[in-house]
Amino acid sequence: MSEISIEIGKRVRNLRKKRKMTIEELSKIINKSKATVSKYEKGEIVTDIVTLYDIADALQVHVEQLLYCKPERTRISAQSKNPAFFSGLSQFYSYVFDGRTNRIIRCVFDVLSESGESRYKIMMYMNFKDYENYQNCENTYWGYIEHYDALTNILMKNQDTPMEQVTASILASFLDSDTKWGLFFGISSRPMMPIAVKMLFSKKMLKEDETLIKMLKVSKEDIRLLKLYNMLSVT
Repeated sequence: MSEISIEIGKRVRNLRKKRKMTIEELSKIINKSKATVSKYEKGEIVTDIVTLYDIADALQVHVEQLLYCKPERTRISAQSKNPAFFSGLSQFYSYVFDGRTNRIIRCVFDVLSESGESRYKIMMYMNFKDYENYQNCENTYWGYIEHYDALTNILMKNQDTPMEQVTASILASFLDSDTKWGLFFGISSRPMMPIAVKMLFSKKMLKEDETLIKMLKVSKEDIRLLKLYNMLSVT
């Protein structure tokens, strides 16, 4: 069994279970036998490209979510716009604090491919238990990261709930640092409503302790500026 077949099989199995779909149900949709689908998921046989697209359609995901991405991925380069913070990264991290559950929500961003000048396809995996299996997460978003002179925008759509489109804006990404603050806004569930939260971006995984929680929570200064401007702002 090849490493690629095994990794693709894991992704198919994880997404199928996330959709609460049985092997038999998936096999009927893609017109394959139950035994064949089981072998796909175990990596015992290679999944041809047509079947891979059929599986992606059945699971309602982008085919990129099923592909095995080697560690090098696609690196963001400094082109005419100079996103110093993101330059050279093929993967980065972000954190928000969810006051409803009183805990940190971690995210991993994978840079998939270049899609024009200063524009890249990305996937964001949000709210997972461990980094080794970050693709097995609560919410998966697909979209683009775009760099401008003074701003980086990340625009994405929830793979399970297409009406949920979110944006993260990071100011002054042309200045380099280990972390950057951004504003994450869009639609949230539990309950469903428009929201805007502080999101901390990082080049590496951060220690999830009380110090990080304090940074992520809305501060007295945030409230002061909110009252002054009548808007939540992150700089």
